[in-house]
Amino acid sequence: MKAATSVISISAALIASGAAAQDVNLNGPYQCLKACAAAAPGQFAFVTQYGRELNVVNEAGIGSRAWIDYPGRIWVERAHEGAIYSPDGTTIQFDSGTLWHRTPPPPLLLRVRRR
Repeated sequence: MKAATSVISISAALIASGAAAQDVNLNGPYQCLKACAAAAPGQFAFVTQYGRELNVVNEAGIGSRAWIDYPGRIWVERAHEGAIYSPDGTTIQFDSGTLWHRTPPPPLLLRVRRR
């Protein structure tokens, strides 16, 4: 009985940690602020998230597959580099020192039809 309870407890903990990793939304454009791959800071990078899986395009335009390793940490395959992200998903800081900050999406421009 104790063994069954332990297995259930461990399974519940693993499921909970997986769910917690998916609570953060990393989708969107990020502006590189420090140690950027492109010539100058200020260039944009993009993250598209599908659950724990990510597609990342860095500020130099190089794309890579990435994933959430565990809550608060991602791994970028092509760069062979990890990064931590803030709990609200607005900041990503890579092990190399590169720092990205999420920017708000550009405003929608509505066309007004004239008659």
